[in-house]
Amino acid sequence: MVKETKFHPINFIMIALGTAIYAFGFVNFNMANHLAEGGVSGLTLIGHALFNINPAYSQIILNLPLFVLGIKIFGKRGMIYTIHGTVCLSVFIWLFQRITFSIDISHDMLIAALLAGIFAGIGGGLVFRFGGTTGGGDIIGRYVEQKKGIAIGQTLFMLDILILTLSLSYIDIQHMMYTVIASFVFSQVVAVVQNGGYTVRGMLIISEHHELIASKIMAEVDRGATYLKAEGVYSGQDKKVIYVVLSPTQVLAVKAILSEIDPEAFVSIINVHEVIGSGFTSE
Repeated sequence: MVKETKFHPINFIMIALGTAIYAFGFVNFNMANHLAEGGVSGLTLIGHALFNINPAYSQIILNLPLFVLGIKIFGKRGMIYTIHGTVCLSVFIWLFQRITFSIDISHDMLIAALLAGIFAGIGGGLVFRFGGTTGGGDIIGRYVEQKKGIAIGQTLFMLDILILTLSLSYIDIQHMMYTVIASFVFSQVVAVVQNGGYTVRGMLIISEHHELIASKIMAEVDRGATYLKAEGVYSGQDKKVIYVVLSPTQVLAVKAILSEIDPEAFVSIINVHEVIGSGFTSE
């Protein structure tokens, strides 16, 4: 039987740090400027605005039934990290409501929205990068994905739309649009932080001059390449497809090689979220 991965103290520390950053932005920019939020955090803001329920408490209350659901989805290690992240988030939300910070943004809602998205993105990215979540929509999304086969992104999108619509019960359209800006910034920042600023491209090249192109890539760009066996649907002929992983600057170098050797080569460039293995370091 395969043993589950051990717990790492650094993961608990970084998840706590991530929730602290998230909570700081949540209290000082979302709550202070009446900006809504998606997910369970958005529900806590609705409860705070309409019923004066402290988000520090409602965050835990709303997640309790989801923890039961999450045990079946995340496994022991993932669930403990999730509980740790959720509890830390509530603690820091409670703490930052009692610590006064003087943040002068001159009542500029655009700056408030940008800062809300940046802090949420940095905090959330750290939590995700070290194996945790803050519960809520992530648990629901993964459950629906397993049971119904619906992609987690679609479920989270629908949940956010629903909660943001409900948020119109306490904010106006102007604040809602600033919330949309904050959500967009969050989505961009969280991806960068979660992947460590990792920017890599995969390139698929189909050419009759594959041997010369591959040798040039290895010699001039200093990247290894792999041949993938393929067959032309129309011609029925066997082909060799070159697959190579590159940094953005190296993509330009390979394009220059292709324009020199075979300008008619078919090329597909894809985003690569992560590369695991020897011989590659992001630049």
